[in-house]
Amino acid sequence: MRLVWLALAVWGTVHPMVWFVTWFSQNGVSISGMIEAWHANAASSGLVWDLTIAAITLSVWVVWESIRTRNWIGFLAIPACFMIGVSCGLPLYLFLRGQPRTS
Repeated sequence: MRLVWLALAVWGTVHPMVWFVTWFSQNGVSISGMIEAWHANAASSGLVWDLTIAAITLSVWVVWESIRTRNWIGFLAIPACFMIGVSCGLPLYLFLRGQPRTS
């Protein structure tokens, strides 16, 4: 299963980035412009909030479980989640939490 999680993390990185790079190439590198585009209508705003809540939930889980299990490498999923997306952060965390640890 670990390879499935890793493959999903890679896909969750590459596929959304294609869309972001396309948007930036058409509209210039403008974070405020992208945020404005995310809230262009009620449907896209709902999706933004859905993903924001999922990202926060994932982060709370990562912190809780990483401290509990002392699997510090799991914390890498948090910046991945917010800098790339939940589509990378979640499968990356599942990949990292399945990694054999030495104590």
